[in-house]
Amino acid sequence: MKNYKVGYTTGVYDMFHVGHLNLLKRAKENCDYLIVGVTSDELVSYKKKQAIIPHSERMQIVENIKYVDKVVPQINMDKMEAWEKYKFDVMFVGDDWKGTDKWNKFEEEFSEVGVEIVYFPYTKGTSSSQLREVLNKISVGAI
Repeated sequence: MKNYKVGYTTGVYDMFHVGHLNLLKRAKENCDYLIVGVTSDELVSYKKKQAIIPHSERMQIVENIKYVDKVVPQINMDKMEAWEKYKFDVMFVGDDWKGTDKWNKFEEEFSEVGVEIVYFPYTKGTSSSQLREVLNKISVGAI
């Protein structure tokens, strides 16, 4: 039996890898309906980075993952605004965010509206940052 009705998670999903898949799979195992916010190209720049795969293509990739029921654009970092729009009862996120000031604040805000935040273990060994680092080395001939 699933614990939650509607789940929500977000991500850039650039250079889609097994860590992304693990998060989406585990999220779907815990809810009946999974909504995934895919970060817009403009919002990616908050990390001082640029997406390699364009937003429309990242949306297509994620919406074709069997664990995902609905894909929406994430155009800002306001998670409460997303809740007001999609009315999820749980938000899933990687445990690398647990205990940070930002997510402690989200936990407080969401508890007031009955939304839980569930942290999943971060997949060790694969990350978009590591992939990007390898690609940068290749492009400058360091490998």
